[in-house]
Amino acid sequence: QVQLVESGGGLVQTGGSLRLSCAASGITFSFYAMNWYRQAPGKQRELVASITAGGSTNYADSVNGRFTISRDNVKKTVYLQMNSLKPEDTAVYYCNSRRTYTEYWGQGTQVTVSS
Repeated sequence: QVQLVESGGGLVQTGGSLRLSCAASGITFSFYAMNWYRQAPGKQRELVASITAGGSTNYADSVNGRFTISRDNVKKTVYLQMNSLKPEDTAVYYCNSRRTYTEYWGQGTQVTVSS
């Protein structure tokens, strides 16, 4: 059974930091690209950051320079370090694993940034 379990969300003030974690089980983690998406109320889910199986990273323009995605293949965990948080970063953040035509989703973790 595949599971992606996010943690680390919460309430933070503008300018603060949070680190999200996503622990994977049931997959050969090192083979998968890992992604963080977010969905704010009334908006479509959007891709925030990606890291390939080889470790290459990509970011949405809105978070580039503030967020950092990383992975630990031994711990089977992907992280999202979020700095200089803004109210517009408020959303449910979802972990996603993808390989060719196979993908899995976590249940999401709420991040709320107060102004």
